[in-house]
Amino acid sequence: MVRRALRGRLRPVRRPSHGRLHQSDGSGQSRGPHPRGAGPVRTLPLLILLLALTGFVPAGAQEVEENDKGEVVFTDGQIETTQPTEAEDENIEARLTNIFAALPAFDGIEVEVTGGVVRLSGMVTSRTAASEAEAVASRISGVVAVDNAISTDLSVNRQLGPATERAQQLARDSIALLPLLAVAITIVIVFWLLGLFLGRQRWLWRRIAPNTLVAGLFGMIIPLVFIMLGLVIALNILDAVAVLSAVLGAAGVLGLAVGFAVRDSIENFIASVMLSLRQPFRPKDLVDIDGQEGHVVRLTSRATILMSRDGNHVRIPNAQVFKAIIVNYTRNPERRFSFELGVDANDDPQAAIETGLAQLETLEFILKDPEPTAWIEKVGDSNIVLSFAAWIDQAHTDFAKAKSASIRIVKNELEAKGFTLPEPIYRLRIDQMPEGVVLPKGSATVTTASSRPEPATATGPVDVAPDRSIEEKVAEDRAETGEADLLSDAAPTEFGDEGKAGL
Repeated sequence: MVRRALRGRLRPVRRPSHGRLHQSDGSGQSRGPHPRGAGPVRTLPLLILLLALTGFVPAGAQEVEENDKGEVVFTDGQIETTQPTEAEDENIEARLTNIFAALPAFDGIEVEVTGGVVRLSGMVTSRTAASEAEAVASRISGVVAVDNAISTDLSVNRQLGPATERAQQLARDSIALLPLLAVAITIVIVFWLLGLFLGRQRWLWRRIAPNTLVAGLFGMIIPLVFIMLGLVIALNILDAVAVLSAVLGAAGVLGLAVGFAVRDSIENFIASVMLSLRQPFRPKDLVDIDGQEGHVVRLTSRATILMSRDGNHVRIPNAQVFKAIIVNYTRNPERRFSFELGVDANDDPQAAIETGLAQLETLEFILKDPEPTAWIEKVGDSNIVLSFAAWIDQAHTDFAKAKSASIRIVKNELEAKGFTLPEPIYRLRIDQMPEGVVLPKGSATVTTASSRPEPATATGPVDVAPDRSIEEKVAEDRAETGEADLLSDAAPTEFGDEGKAGL
């Protein structure tokens, strides 16, 4: 412990040649103003005093990581064969001393140079500073090697000192920045309030974009745009544009991550916008979307709502609607229906066709243009299948009722004209009875068909009036719910309609 303390307090001091007081005459004797032997006599009491003082210092109080042996690092390049002069060593020592004095982190480093070898000693606050000092010394011209004997001071006061100074400097800078910070915050608040005010002006965005969804989208985007503009101006005032670049970069990465996470929702929202801009159907239209048939109730920002013929609500996501095959039965008021009837194989199919068409042409709800048509569909096992088709106006005629009435009337007419509508017949043929098989007596019986009364026939007029019950329920649902509907008669459709003005 004593030796370590002495090493930390006593270090050799290299005196410059011009300031030497003791010179040797070459005979081993010293020349100077003091008497011979006086130096050791005066040094002995000083050593005893230092030993006494260091003996009372606790070992735990010396929070110093000493480096007695040091670490020798040789510089790159060739070493000259000539011995460096004392003046060159002094120049190197002076240069390094000036460099370390100019840097606060190296103010505790002492330099000694002998024969081009630099010895660094003293104390710094971190191992990084010791390594950097070694690197600086190795770059000086004429340095052969660097002996790094710098110790690290690990005391609490020395370690916390720089951090405290930085914190104090930060506090002073923050106080000086308060006026500019207040101005920047005021600008952000003003732009934010202005964006909110403009975003709530629905009438303005509806004049720019008549579509409800697009107008609402503008109302959401405008406040964000104004907030971003206020932030850019505020960061420019604070001279922190680099912070904005970092924030925008992080926001971009975050936006990509969120985009992948909510990809389906984004796709659904974009589909809603596209469907509302160019509408494939109107409210109350009878449509078929991927096999789901019903009357359109409304189009929301998330889904298309249908009401089936049974009165049930069917919800289809707009992303699916946008990509689906849609059949609109209401778009064209004129609609064709078809049905099949079979006649006996022995009957004349052409005569049956003419009979059926003549009867269809007599029906009032059948359109004359286009005319009804019929053809032979196929020849079956026991009959000939005929197909009949006719057109009706859905505005005045119900499709299902018209088809049902046409089938009944044509069938009755064919039967009345002598055509047979046979039932499927299966013939069982037994070529040979197995030997030894005896039928029991009384097993074969003959039954005669009992007589039955003639079926009743319809005598009243044919009812083919349109059934508006589902449409009425759709209208009631739209009126009661009051939910925003993106469908509008004023919006253009995919069929070329530009919408009704004034709606």
